[in-house]
Amino acid sequence: MTKTLLHVDSLCTTFGSGERLVRAVDGVSFDIAPGETFALLGESGCGKSMTALSAMRLVPEPAGRISDGVIRLHGEDLLALPEVAMRDVRGRRIAMIFQEPMTSLNPVLTVGEQISESLQRHLALRGGQAHQRVLALLDSVGIPDPARRYGEYPHQLSGGMKQRVMIAIALAGEPELLIADEPTTALDVTIQAQVLDLMRQLQKDTGMSILLITHDLGVVAEMADRVAVMYAGQIVEEANRESFFADPRHPYSRKLFESLPNMGKRGQRLAVIRGSVPSLSTVFRGCRFVDRCDSAGDICRKQVPVWTPLDAGQGVRCHLHDPARQPVPVPVEVSAASTEKSAQPALIDGDELLSVEGLKVHFPIHKGLLRRVNSHVRAVDDVSFDIPAGRTLALVGESGCGKTTVGKGILQLIPPTDGVVRFNGVVLTGLGARELRRQRGELQIIFQDPFSSMNPRMMVTDIIEEGMITQGIGASAAERAARVDQLLKQVGLSPELKHRYPHEFSGGQRQRICIARALAVEPKLIVCDEPTSALDVSVQAQILNLLKDLQDELGLAFLFITHDLSVVEYLAHEVAVMYLGRIVEQGHVEEVLNNPLHPYTRALLSAVPSIESGEQGIERKVLKAEGEMPSPVNPPSGCHFHPRCPLVMDECRREYPPPFFVKGTVKGSEGAHSTRCFLYKE
Repeated sequence: MTKTLLHVDSLCTTFGSGERLVRAVDGVSFDIAPGETFALLGESGCGKSMTALSAMRLVPEPAGRISDGVIRLHGEDLLALPEVAMRDVRGRRIAMIFQEPMTSLNPVLTVGEQISESLQRHLALRGGQAHQRVLALLDSVGIPDPARRYGEYPHQLSGGMKQRVMIAIALAGEPELLIADEPTTALDVTIQAQVLDLMRQLQKDTGMSILLITHDLGVVAEMADRVAVMYAGQIVEEANRESFFADPRHPYSRKLFESLPNMGKRGQRLAVIRGSVPSLSTVFRGCRFVDRCDSAGDICRKQVPVWTPLDAGQGVRCHLHDPARQPVPVPVEVSAASTEKSAQPALIDGDELLSVEGLKVHFPIHKGLLRRVNSHVRAVDDVSFDIPAGRTLALVGESGCGKTTVGKGILQLIPPTDGVVRFNGVVLTGLGARELRRQRGELQIIFQDPFSSMNPRMMVTDIIEEGMITQGIGASAAERAARVDQLLKQVGLSPELKHRYPHEFSGGQRQRICIARALAVEPKLIVCDEPTSALDVSVQAQILNLLKDLQDELGLAFLFITHDLSVVEYLAHEVAVMYLGRIVEQGHVEEVLNNPLHPYTRALLSAVPSIESGEQGIERKVLKAEGEMPSPVNPPSGCHFHPRCPLVMDECRREYPPPFFVKGTVKGSEGAHSTRCFLYKE
């Protein structure tokens, strides 16, 4: 029996032809052993998913084709097989989990029918046998009440449940290799932890290999045995997990680590990778990373680096490690951006800017012929907090907990059902439309998806100028145009780009334009709704640096809505944890993250993948929050978290806990750490 399950050698996948030829995968080689988890790591557009599709022979034709290379499964050349034979390989010997389960599942077939298709095709199971096998598969992937879920449709399942169904379909053919393409990217951190644990357990039970495609270093640290880093269609580094996290060799790999936000980098600027990934239609005459590398020399621009094997099975594609060019000192990169201290804002702590008291946002549910109100969705249910000038409050929690609705309720984009929102001494909840418009200039929002929040038919200059015209800022068109140029420079874009349209920019550039639009009306408070969640780690670092600089320079206050706790560690002063429409814990960021009180906060923090586990080769212990968040239409009695809480008591089921205050250990946070949990009842 061969020691290699999948062998990929010099794989090339191209799209188009002639001058428009795009080399999506360009000379990729790697091996995957039986029972091994091999991680393919890299930023968006580097060719990870196309490598996986090439291995499955699913490259869209005739636009694309596998132009060169070898793909062998247990020694059998997959590229030599006819399409009919490949249908027996897909699902039976190699299975794939796609990034977005909703678009991968058939909306008009039940869950049971979709899993049965694979059983019928690959194992010839039908009728009662297939039905029993489907129930066993649903149970094995942790779906409760498999008999009921068998007859449900994809739209009736949550995101985590849909991903579990995708895993069940993939496992139905009992494959030797499971390709998981960003399997947890769209999931909350607690559901992500459940899915990763499930994949680990299934691998242990079945002995299958996993090709894990991801951009998340934390997921790689927890799951991978070996790691390959992709950049611009090529693998630039490969190593076992411990070696990679202890000593990454390629300058690109090191920059990825330096770009990660965390508590230790508070008060510093994050390292950034300047520029952007080159177009894959470029004919490269040197290293592909040369224009973004701090260690680049003349040879890097003139000669393509060769693959250089290193110690302990590690390899790298970089002139710095080429023995033919030794002795060459390998610089230890400490980016100026990562060590430079941020200026501290000259503000007086405690100057109240925003005060939210008892905010409620309930949406009526209409039923029947007369459309009577049957019940309510309690999206936000009694939320209170303050944000002083020049400070950042992070609002964290799972999807559906009400974070975005809080932000929109504060801005009066959604009319609150109850409560008081006081901004700069003015009660916003009692203002009419005309008075509210005058206040809009001081409160702005940055949306999660920058592309959908901009008019695609408007040029950048018009997008930024629109708010100024509405608020009467700028005495003339020339003055506003000068202000647009100044704003673009302030967010790190050239004023020459102002006559372009949104589709002509990258994701990071579009988010900068949205920030410039928000700044155009000179706000005092900006609601940042997941502004970095759709960005790669290097682009995320640029946006976080920008937000921090703007806060220090202009004294802005931020309500930062996110589910990424590493961003919270780096940027926030205070943090509030939401669960099912209510804040369950609140306090100074160091206090809450280092000494979490509420079981839900502990579950969130313990579920976050950590790169420390990759460095030490150890598995984390997760305080599991079993199941998923209940519906806000019918929240549980008592504490809303009690059905998922491992520390639940009888009292938790009867009544909702009031806030309990715990003495803080961080200077200036005494008495400010609160939680709604009976475990801290005196």
